[in-house]
Amino acid sequence: MKVIEVIEASETTREVRFTQLYLNIFPVVARFISRNGGSLEEAQDTFQEALLIYYEKVVINKFEPTCGDKAYILGISRNIWLKGQEKSVKTESLGNTDVSENLVDQLASEKLWLFLQEAGKKCMDLLQSFYYEQLSMRELSSRFGFGSERSATVQKYKCLEKVREQVQTKSLTYEDFVD
Repeated sequence: MKVIEVIEASETTREVRFTQLYLNIFPVVARFISRNGGSLEEAQDTFQEALLIYYEKVVINKFEPTCGDKAYILGISRNIWLKGQEKSVKTESLGNTDVSENLVDQLASEKLWLFLQEAGKKCMDLLQSFYYEQLSMRELSSRFGFGSERSATVQKYKCLEKVREQVQTKSLTYEDFVD
């Protein structure tokens, strides 16, 4: 059912549509929240808040998401969850600094992961090989088929620049990663 159809639908049809959304999308949201340390109750609260936002935007404001209802609701749910986690990290006591530091690291890693994905698979593989596997430039040039170590160095630099451009394009600052 298209967004416009949901807007113009009767209350019963709308209820059926939201039940379908709940059955199709909630398991994915619950799995995401569970993997990020949340409970079933937190998943339900997050999803219901996301549905309210979805309803408000789609039905009341007549907004039609370009990515589809499922992706739109998943994105809203993810944002709600992550913002809630950032708030809880800020309010934790000093005695639990290990927990809050781990969560901050996890959130920063997720943001960085998204930027690496946008830079492309080859760049992601190259940077992963250099930083995580700690391969030398000689090993990188042979693994990725570059003519020389210098070529590998230049390509690594270009990949880093792609990631930097993504960060600048999205107007993010250093604090967005460590806040």
